[in-house]
Amino acid sequence: MVTPYAERVLDLVERIPPGKVMSYGDIAEYLGEGGPRQVGRVMAVWGGGVPWWRVVHSDGTGAAPDHRERCLRHWREEGTPLRGERVDMREARWNGTSADFQ
Repeated sequence: MVTPYAERVLDLVERIPPGKVMSYGDIAEYLGEGGPRQVGRVMAVWGGGVPWWRVVHSDGTGAAPDHRERCLRHWREEGTPLRGERVDMREARWNGTSADFQ
């Protein structure tokens, strides 16, 4: 059963526009509750049905090393700004406002 906190995390992840990302910490800060580890736990347990590749570590790396190729494929398809095999956080970070939609 999905918890109310998990629902809030997943709802936010679904709103991240293509080509944009939020870090685990960004999501916790935006929601004003939990922390990066709690967001990570939600994504690990229930994140398969949302655009999980749009949630990254603060250094721009993807969720897990074993998902690296899948992340890269999604990022390239969406035109997410990259620096090598990492997301360019300066360019791709979404702040949660609709003004960031392109």
